[in-house]
Amino acid sequence: MAEQEYFVRNVERNDGSILKIKQCYKGDVGCVVWDAAIVLSKYLETKTFVDPGSGVNMWANRNVLELGAGTGVVGLMAACLGAQVTVTDLEDLQTLLEVNIEDNRALISSGSITAKVLKWGENLSKFLPYPHFILMADCIYYEQSVKPLVETLKRLVGPETCIICCYEQRTEGLNPKVEKQFFELLLQGFQAEEIPLDKQDPEYNSPDIRILHIRKAV
Repeated sequence: MAEQEYFVRNVERNDGSILKIKQCYKGDVGCVVWDAAIVLSKYLETKTFVDPGSGVNMWANRNVLELGAGTGVVGLMAACLGAQVTVTDLEDLQTLLEVNIEDNRALISSGSITAKVLKWGENLSKFLPYPHFILMADCIYYEQSVKPLVETLKRLVGPETCIICCYEQRTEGLNPKVEKQFFELLLQGFQAEEIPLDKQDPEYNSPDIRILHIRKAV
């Protein structure tokens, strides 16, 4: 990837280290760091999961799968926190994912991260056994991808799996319709809990960006 093809977004972690995430000047939705990805990344560091004072770290040695990873920032944050992460997206985004993994590998000590191709709705056998967490940032925007995405989640979620879904509520165009379709389909087999703003990162949050914990309905 030639130098002039990308620009860098810095994401500061709570320990002061900096994730350097390359984005493409040209390309589709997966080539830039969306606000929801930053909000979700920073949420992974909150006291819900990580408390350095008491030594609690819910990411340590957990198997984590990110769907629609794009630049890979969310998965990289999880890997830095000690998770065993697989970031997934379409074939044409693998180069950018690999570049960002290599650029930030020095920040990953106890965790790990690998990139794999995953097209929603297709064969998922290489992503099983069930992950502990599935991470999704801004994956709800294409009408034609709603059914394959929900189908993929149904097949990847085990009894202990928690999906953490973060997305920006958009009011223009087809966005409200697509969001409605996604949740109507999803909530036939899952239950969702919205995370209030005061449980999110104090700086990186927005009323327009929702974080949900989603689990299989009991």
